[in-house]
Amino acid sequence: MNSLPFFAQTDPSKFVGPGAIAVVLMLWLLFSVVMLFVKFYKRCPSNRILVIYGKTGKGEAATCIAGGARLVMPLIQDYAWLSLEPIQIEILLRRALSIEDIRVNVAGVFTVAIGTTPETMQNAAVRLLGLSLAEIKKQAEDIIFGQLRKVIVSMQIEDINRDKFLVNIENTLEPQLHKIGLVLINVNITDITDERSNDE
Repeated sequence: MNSLPFFAQTDPSKFVGPGAIAVVLMLWLLFSVVMLFVKFYKRCPSNRILVIYGKTGKGEAATCIAGGARLVMPLIQDYAWLSLEPIQIEILLRRALSIEDIRVNVAGVFTVAIGTTPETMQNAAVRLLGLSLAEIKKQAEDIIFGQLRKVIVSMQIEDINRDKFLVNIENTLEPQLHKIGLVLINVNITDITDERSNDE
């Protein structure tokens, strides 16, 4: 007498037909698609820009999203992040020449950040993506120094007062920062001296 249980004596192929295999395969495929979607569906927090690069199909270097979410297509696209956190840059400009050939010293703090308009985000994706915070600050610092000298050399020493000087700085500096994807948030000039005040 055979002592094996009934289920051990039964041929499994009688219960697993082609239809059951197809259902299992379909479920496995559906699960894989869902997991792939979850993995590549990227949600962008409010303090970052999602940069999708690769085959964007828009004739642009990258697709940039500030807020919201987007599906990153596997194999043909990849993604990276740009921070929108403000960046403070301390400036000490020494012996810049005014229009009257008087040397001027300027100390201040400039606050910049990556812009969120479509054009500035594209510029940032091209110029700043993959750079460290120190490298971004260095680029901004070089632009600030250059534009400060340009403003000072165009002004008479008596006109370098807080109000007019700040307006000229903003008007000259903002377009240049815009070229690399940055915007000017704030300018705080803490000290302005010149050779005349040193001689007194």
